[in-house]
Amino acid sequence: MVSSGGGHLAEALLAIEGVPLRATIVTLRLPHTEKTLQGVGWKRDYLINPHGDPLKYLLNAWQSFWLVVKHRPELVISTGAGMVIPTCLIAKVLGARLVFIETAARVNTPSRTGKFLYRFADEFYVQWEPLLKVYPKARHGGVLL
Repeated sequence: MVSSGGGHLAEALLAIEGVPLRATIVTLRLPHTEKTLQGVGWKRDYLINPHGDPLKYLLNAWQSFWLVVKHRPELVISTGAGMVIPTCLIAKVLGARLVFIETAARVNTPSRTGKFLYRFADEFYVQWEPLLKVYPKARHGGVLL
């Protein structure tokens, strides 16, 4: 599972709650992220937060490559945000299935990450029905939070 911190991470954890997975969480190392992950027993790896810096985004992509090679995931689940794109694409190129869940914050308009990853995702879920007009091949899964 790859997700940025905050609400994206909270939604991702809810999406896989109770599913018997051997999961590794790939996220950002932030104080609120550590608090959200308290009590979650899965392995963790952290990416640098590119936050609009092209050089840091390249470093994020480099880290993503090595994490995907290290873990060789069969499935990648993500809720965004933009820092997940390199991990998702590299995993997809190396044979993983990609499941993307558009964030609940997006009711009528798509996120940039969702718009980009839609064409690569094996399964794409929206939490609000109006987004089915934007993502016609998506599935409506209901609101996670």
